[in-house]
Amino acid sequence: MRLVEQGKVRMAGVSNFDVSLLERCEAIMHVDSLQPPFSLIRRDAGGREIAWCAEHGTGVICYSPMQSGLLTDSFAAGKVATMAYDDWRRRSPEFQEPNLSRNLALRDSLRPIAQRHHTTVSAVALAWVNAWSGVTAAIVGARSPQQVDGWIGAASLELTAADLEEIANAIERTGAGTGPTRAPKTEAQPKSMSRVA
Repeated sequence: MRLVEQGKVRMAGVSNFDVSLLERCEAIMHVDSLQPPFSLIRRDAGGREIAWCAEHGTGVICYSPMQSGLLTDSFAAGKVATMAYDDWRRRSPEFQEPNLSRNLALRDSLRPIAQRHHTTVSAVALAWVNAWSGVTAAIVGARSPQQVDGWIGAASLELTAADLEEIANAIERTGAGTGPTRAPKTEAQPKSMSRVA
């Protein structure tokens, strides 16, 4: 707060705060941005924190929208066994059965949507995050130019209402992840390249 008042920082943001912490911060000064984990698999912030941010004029910059690689075109179940022994994903519930099969079934259900839009599954997964009302942008990591090529199309991809309904149905059918399957009905946000951070 002092740094903002001194003009050394333009805006104040937080990461991984729940609504109760956001409320405590907001009582002291406006929270300009929140950085929560958010993906097709980890949707919990959509029902709580993202909605709170939309109501309070707080920007949301989501991280891990590809769920640490699970929602990419090339991830396969056998890859887990080839990961380094100390790779945290080997111990993550989302990378172990029965969740792994559910998550990959959800990822595979995005393929028809990707084909209709002439893009990748990764781009569809990222576009879903960006389509969520209240989300300002998403942080996407890449270890190679080819990985960037896999999701950069999300910056201009606008999923239709039918696409979003198809995805919600796939979430319910596969039982993958946790959290709401559909964004609250509000005005759509304009798309721009800045939405992919």
